[in-house]
Amino acid sequence: MPDGGYAETYSPRKVLDDPSFRVLASGEAPASDANIAAFYNPNHEIHLVEKPRPTPGPGQVLVHVRATGICGSDVHFWKHGRVGDSMVVTDECGSGHESAGEVIEIGEGVTQWKAGDRVAIEAGVPCSKPSCEYCRVGRYNACPDVVFFSTPPFHGTLTRYHLHPAEWLHRLPDSLSFEEGSLCEPLAVALAGVERAGLRLGDPTLICGAGPIGLVSLLSARAAGAEPIAITDLFQSRLDFAKKLVPGVRTVLIERGLTPKDAAQKIKAAADGPVKVAIECSGVESSVHTAVHATQFGGKVFIIGVGKNEQVFPFMHLSANEIDVSFQYRYANQYPKAIRLVAGGLINLKPLVTHRFKLEDAVSAFHVAADPSQGAIKVQIQD
Repeated sequence: MPDGGYAETYSPRKVLDDPSFRVLASGEAPASDANIAAFYNPNHEIHLVEKPRPTPGPGQVLVHVRATGICGSDVHFWKHGRVGDSMVVTDECGSGHESAGEVIEIGEGVTQWKAGDRVAIEAGVPCSKPSCEYCRVGRYNACPDVVFFSTPPFHGTLTRYHLHPAEWLHRLPDSLSFEEGSLCEPLAVALAGVERAGLRLGDPTLICGAGPIGLVSLLSARAAGAEPIAITDLFQSRLDFAKKLVPGVRTVLIERGLTPKDAAQKIKAAADGPVKVAIECSGVESSVHTAVHATQFGGKVFIIGVGKNEQVFPFMHLSANEIDVSFQYRYANQYPKAIRLVAGGLINLKPLVTHRFKLEDAVSAFHVAADPSQGAIKVQIQD
């Protein structure tokens, strides 16, 4: 591939400055063949837009996106306009990065794809320059020039037609649905966590948080042979869902106001002792403390969750117990593994989807995803 990144190729201005770009009025029905998408903006509005249908250039593929899951970060960008100080919504911005679809057109030089091929879309596209050390050594999630679709300013994949580099699509076997293909994105997050946490067969394991990432981490830990596995949450309904997903999991309800040390005692009672690996999926400071106090001497607390910028950790407890703390930023080299595990029957993602909407109803889908009272685990938008 040429020594060049993708930031200019996928510049958001190409969409926003196009004469055909427009925000649809509330309740307005789009044309049946329009390239519609769900966008948010700095005013914390979520709406449908019509945008140009792209034409693939050299090395590019046009995908009809058939399924997209709504991630917590999509809701966060809509509601709060930012994640940290570097990812800030400053203009109309397209949502979505958990997607799969069908190839409908290929650009010059593309030989590995043809119209009709079914693909999962890896949303983080690094620069791939030989001069980029992180790309060169395979840790491309650290590429400083990455285009991560749906992270401002780049528009996301929650759209009818999406243009993507051919190298960053992954073939779906016939046995996998588009829905399962889109769920390979959050699964990739969990698999990266399990791999980097060093989880081994038979390791007593704790999962903190039974949201979508906690649940795919639970599935991944079970597939990796963790035993026993305990999972925590503030809501009994989510723990009940986890129990249906993995009947052998040991659920621990964390009552509000419970101290981290007391919560850790409940976990250790459920798991028959302290755990060797804790995978923290909420990013909440008190949950991190709980994970630390539930972990054995020499164990590891692996933090996938995203939380506030600065937190206080029980430093001397970590030190005196040689507990390692590690973090994760997105993922790298996980999609092929995710597809193999689902296709091989080791991980079943199908139960995670609790709500389905048509693309034209994407705004309603966002409101359901953002409302805890709706009981949604994973909301999918399909076209």
